[in-house]
Amino acid sequence: MSILKSRRAFLESSGFTAAMVMGSSWNAWADDKAPPDLIVINAKVTTMDPAQPMAQAFAVRGGRFMAVGSTTDMKSMAGPRTRTYDAKGAFITPGFIDTHNHGRGEGLLYGVLAGNPYVVEYVTIQSIIDKIAAKAKTLPPDTWINATFYDDTKIKDGRQLTRLDLDKATTTHPVAVSLRGGHAAVYNSRAFQLANVTRSTPDVYGGTYEKDARGELSGRVTDNAQRVLAKFGKQESFTPAQIEQRQIAGVAFISQKFAEYGITGVCYDSGRDSVIGAMQIVRQQGKLKTRINYEGSNETLEAMIATGIRTGFGDEWIRFGGTWERVQDGALSSRTMSMTRPYIGVTPPYKGNLTEPQDSLNAWTERMHRAGIRLNTHCNGEPAIERSLIAYERALKLFPRPNARPKFTHCSLPSATQIQRIKALDGQPSLFSTYIYYNADKFKYYGADMAEHMMAYKSMADAGINATTGSDFYPGPFDPRMAIQGMVTRKGFNGETWGPSQKLTVDQAIKASTINGAYHTFEENIKGSITAGKLADYVIFADDMHTIDPDKIKDIKIVQTVVGGNVAYQA
Repeated sequence: MSILKSRRAFLESSGFTAAMVMGSSWNAWADDKAPPDLIVINAKVTTMDPAQPMAQAFAVRGGRFMAVGSTTDMKSMAGPRTRTYDAKGAFITPGFIDTHNHGRGEGLLYGVLAGNPYVVEYVTIQSIIDKIAAKAKTLPPDTWINATFYDDTKIKDGRQLTRLDLDKATTTHPVAVSLRGGHAAVYNSRAFQLANVTRSTPDVYGGTYEKDARGELSGRVTDNAQRVLAKFGKQESFTPAQIEQRQIAGVAFISQKFAEYGITGVCYDSGRDSVIGAMQIVRQQGKLKTRINYEGSNETLEAMIATGIRTGFGDEWIRFGGTWERVQDGALSSRTMSMTRPYIGVTPPYKGNLTEPQDSLNAWTERMHRAGIRLNTHCNGEPAIERSLIAYERALKLFPRPNARPKFTHCSLPSATQIQRIKALDGQPSLFSTYIYYNADKFKYYGADMAEHMMAYKSMADAGINATTGSDFYPGPFDPRMAIQGMVTRKGFNGETWGPSQKLTVDQAIKASTINGAYHTFEENIKGSITAGKLADYVIFADDMHTIDPDKIKDIKIVQTVVGGNVAYQA
């Protein structure tokens, strides 16, 4: 089979159409005298365009911004069929871009949810037990029950979930309750029995079986050790048709949810979950509300290499991005990320997990870079960031290519020297966004001194680095308002302030959430700001983020989310 034919076969199997492959069908600009489809007037517009930072109004034609300026100017452009939206003083920003997201909507629709996906909420251990017990009644013995959104610091009982708690739900099904931050889960006794893991089983490279005060398995398992347990037991089975239908429903659901929160673009990290076909079907159905930069799993990457597909292929709705986050260490919120010193209050002393040897990362990085696929690693702590830098610097030296923009997913605790090296590569850090507010109860495990360098938005802005906002959903809520409030105040839901030296202004926080995100995906020329010629993606708010109490930014009402000039959400 030729490269051309194999590429076409791969695209068709992924749900792509010929029209999509050819790119945008937008051609309204062919007639400059045509009036706008829509004018928005009497607004407070923060454009994120340095040539015109503020405006009163703008015009939209053919799904793009046609002009930006004063209300009088926009009114003068209106034709007999032009629609007028009087904002009546409302605050408008470009649409928000989430640069790291695992938005598997089917899990929200059909899964066991141990906590609240969207906001801070404390739950009881008994509520988790009850949900798992109910699920167990629907499944044959030795079939896995997987629960998500468990936040171990938001439990009303004041203690963590254990193996013995989960045994109260079922002793005939293996159970895994994933911590919200990922990279760790709590398992019941049946899961350990099936895998023949006991209190004397040694830890594996890059993962641990944690013990309680008596030396017994607590139930908590971290990072690579989870793979050992996952090899045993049975998974709930579905027919191919059921799998496709669940994925389609999930994509439509999460896309609508994103629109409700003002998100108009996401970098979708697929991991082991390939849903690109479902995304295209939802698009064909007219239900896709959010633009997708698809970061492929290993299977997708191999197909891209075999067919010559490179980062950027696609159109403004669905585009191939970089690799999935090649994991180099553990998680911030689960307290397994790599550290240069032990975690506070953890016995025995523990510095987190590094999950891949340098040589292996080097080889993978070089192969992806030579194939024209944007590099992307999960690297939270300084040791993991160092491994990523070594691999990236090596690949770029062996095979120089301008404008590579390698991605550093999370990049939570870089050193000052590492920040300069990231800048030299034009590296693209996707920092946790909502964690500052949502996970303030985790920072005590790191200490106030480290918090001054954690999620270092200000340090990166000062260094000229294009830092962006990545919710990492499921691990973090994806509300951009929560993210902006946290970046501006560095204050959590519990009133604690961590790393005040990293505070941003409102405009800096909006910039990180919009135009920086567009640059992150090589799309700064078509989105990210309210600029004539760019895609008409924007959000209308009831209150101005500049003038409201900063501690209330997350509560500002979203009136409308507009994608390509069409209303994706209306309050």
